Amino acid sequence: MAERRLHPMSWLFVLLAQLRQFVVPLVALLVFGRGDRNELWPLIGVGVLALSSVWQYFTFRYGVAGDALLVRKGLLERSLRVIPFARIHNVALQQSLLHRVFGVAEVRLESAGGKKPEAEMRVLTLADALALEQLVRHRGQVPAAGNTGDIMVAHAAPEATTLLQLPLDEVLRHGLVSNRGLIVVGAGVAGLSQFSPRLLPNLFERWGEVVFGYAGSHDFGVPEYALAAASLAALAVGVLRVLSMLLSLLQYYGFTLRESGRRLTVERGLLARWRTSASRRRIQAWTLHEGVMHRLLRRRSLHVDTAVAEDQQQQRALREVAPIATPETCDRLITHLLPNADWAGQAWQPIPARSWWRLWLPSVPWVALVGVVVGWRFGAWGLLALPWLGWSAIAARQHARRAAYAVNDQLVAVRGGWWSRWWRFAEIDKLQAVSLRLSPLDRRCGTATLWLDTAGATPMAPPLRIRFLPEAEARALHETLTVTLARRPLRW
Repeated sequence: MAERRLHPMSWLFVLLAQLRQFVVPLVALLVFGRGDRNELWPLIGVGVLALSSVWQYFTFRYGVAGDALLVRKGLLERSLRVIPFARIHNVALQQSLLHRVFGVAEVRLESAGGKKPEAEMRVLTLADALALEQLVRHRGQVPAAGNTGDIMVAHAAPEATTLLQLPLDEVLRHGLVSNRGLIVVGAGVAGLSQFSPRLLPNLFERWGEVVFGYAGSHDFGVPEYALAAASLAALAVGVLRVLSMLLSLLQYYGFTLRESGRRLTVERGLLARWRTSASRRRIQAWTLHEGVMHRLLRRRSLHVDTAVAEDQQQQRALREVAPIATPETCDRLITHLLPNADWAGQAWQPIPARSWWRLWLPSVPWVALVGVVVGWRFGAWGLLALPWLGWSAIAARQHARRAAYAVNDQLVAVRGGWWSRWWRFAEIDKLQAVSLRLSPLDRRCGTATLWLDTAGATPMAPPLRIRFLPEAEARALHETLTVTLARRPLRW
């Protein structure tokens, strides 16, 4: 069996990754240094990192033996890692702008558990990276006949089918609905605060002096101040939306969802390219989301939870099946990827509408606390918190009217939200646990909550739970799901 090395320039990318955390101190040393020889001592550490990067290139090998990937590292202290292809749940390829210049890619092979990837290769030629991805896709099967010396000679793969491709206008719409500009603003504030903690407060104070000085010299009244405040708010919203569109353009340009056999592959990015793939059976749960801006543009987004290593979930795992698409396209994708679930024919069962007050109740102490604090500090202005109780009651009624659940032989689904609507669903075979919970208030009201746990769930996703069911109905549903799970083998 022939083994392969990393790309000859891999040492450079490893060195750059190691130096990333030292970039700011090194730049400060070079720019603000006073020429003292003692200031050059940190450069010794840079030299050590460079030598270790070259050492990694000469001592790293990988190859394929049957249905497993072999990773060999070290010279004096050697290690051999055998990774069965069945254990690899996700293959992630990353190309930064520098990767694309050299025609290479960084590869991570991820499993369902653990804190780190099963294997991380910095870096491979793009051809080797794609061939390795194909080998994983086919569980490492090597042609039976002919010379098997070259492990990266991949056999014919089924032709990939494009399920979704976002044109430029859809990517810009995604920027409008995502409001990711706050990320850019937050990063800018954090960066400026590193130079001087008083920089931002001083800028705001100076801006306030200029604005109020100008307003005072022109004898502005309340209407003028209100108009100016509205104009500034509109300008801020516009700037945030433009930043969101630019960020979406960088991250989602060329977004393409393809299907090859039972494996899904997503590729996206303008300057840096991301390519990640996972088997359809690794998908644990689905989330369909529709915010206010989504409804104005007649769009939705479809996300999935996949079982991958914990620290790889957010960035490199297959998470977004459709960042933005029409409702018809989202329904088509769900029907195609879950053909036996009968998504379009779900019989939604509403929760009792009278339970709206239980959604409203948690907001009462917070509103009362805010009213007391504001009233203690500003007097009668604290009464302005009271109308919020009425608004939250209206919102709770609307949430209760729309909340519902649906269960069939293949799928369990819940829906909720009012301004921002969502649908959360999972195949019954993918449920990890079904628990029935009764709080003191549930026992008082004769209700119960059914919690349905799946692997790979993120904290930002809506919980998969059915709330405020009559206790008898909740126990019957719990028994049905428990029996169904007991009769079927657990699938990952």
